Amino acid sequence: MNGGGKQALAASRNPGSQPPGQEQAPARILIVDDEVAHVKALSEVLRGPRYEPIGCTSGPEALAVLARAPCAVLMTDLMMPGMDGITLLREAHRLDPDLVGIIMTGQGTIETAVDAMKSGAQDYILKPLQLGIVLPVLSRALATRRLRIDNRDLVKRLSERTRELELTNRELEAFTYSVSHDLRGPLRAIFGFTAILELDHGPTLDGDARELLDRISASVRRMDGIIDDLLRLSQLGRGPLEKKRVDVQALAHAVLEQVRSTGHEHTPEVSIGPLPAADADAGLLTHVLTNLLSNAFKFTRQTPSPCIEVGVTPEPGTPVYFVRDNGVGFGMQQADRLFGAFQRLHTQQAFKGTGIGLSIVKRIVERHGGRVWAAAEVGKGATFYFTLGA
Repeated sequence: MNGGGKQALAASRNPGSQPPGQEQAPARILIVDDEVAHVKALSEVLRGPRYEPIGCTSGPEALAVLARAPCAVLMTDLMMPGMDGITLLREAHRLDPDLVGIIMTGQGTIETAVDAMKSGAQDYILKPLQLGIVLPVLSRALATRRLRIDNRDLVKRLSERTRELELTNRELEAFTYSVSHDLRGPLRAIFGFTAILELDHGPTLDGDARELLDRISASVRRMDGIIDDLLRLSQLGRGPLEKKRVDVQALAHAVLEQVRSTGHEHTPEVSIGPLPAADADAGLLTHVLTNLLSNAFKFTRQTPSPCIEVGVTPEPGTPVYFVRDNGVGFGMQQADRLFGAFQRLHTQQAFKGTGIGLSIVKRIVERHGGRVWAAAEVGKGATFYFTLGA
């Protein structure tokens, strides 16, 4: 190693060259070579704020050092008596899989380079060493080690998160079972008793008593609807998407006929424009269109000339579908509440519902990699937009 190289390294080790407040502990560099003079020379020029060199003259000695404390980089000579550099590197990786290996040799051939890389070496340096080559190699080696450690930590966090999600899913399944079995039982009993009461004593009930009985029956039906929606919402996150090419326009017409047949008190004018096909789960997309069209029907009930439009925006790129109505609308200051479960912007007396429909829409759209949002004005209707991913 020449004197100019030592001077260059000394300049690079100047602590003032590091950004203030970013000083770190020096990286431990394990240098292994049966030539004592080479180990001393390399250790001398590397020692400083950035590197802490540790010199060894044999493979077993280096493994003993690694067993006591980890090192960031192993720089080992290829040809050494007893244990060569490739064997040392393989043994060292058993002690520390994150260790980055660099092979040094004065007998460079294609075969030795290939063997070094097969053994897990990060880099390969020819002797006599030149500092202008050693320093970039060390920098790359430390960056590689940092990536290995970060990747391992990421995998660990993902594994922990996966276990948490599995536990949450099991709890959700238990909750779903409880809702579908334990809560429906009392509801069936209440509904049955009110039916018996009305059948046996209906003619003798006065107006107030009959009104109370009707309210009980209506509340039971509403609670049953909430349970149905909760179960549907909980099931949307489970099971794979069954994506296929869906004729969205034909699906919208089919959903419209189904919504019309559910007994709405009015028949708004509905136009369905040309809608591009999409790669989507047809069953889930049916839920999206059903909820949006049902809402449009519901909230135009009090509009003198109700009209609903289903279309797509003309902008290029990912299609943005929309369902627009000229109903009661809402204030945009309330828009952030729209897609939360049980969030209602109108009273139950004015417009019936459970407040879960738009939560279902949001969950389905996001499972497709898309997004959903709304624009509205009080008394002038609302428009719900959604995409289905790229």
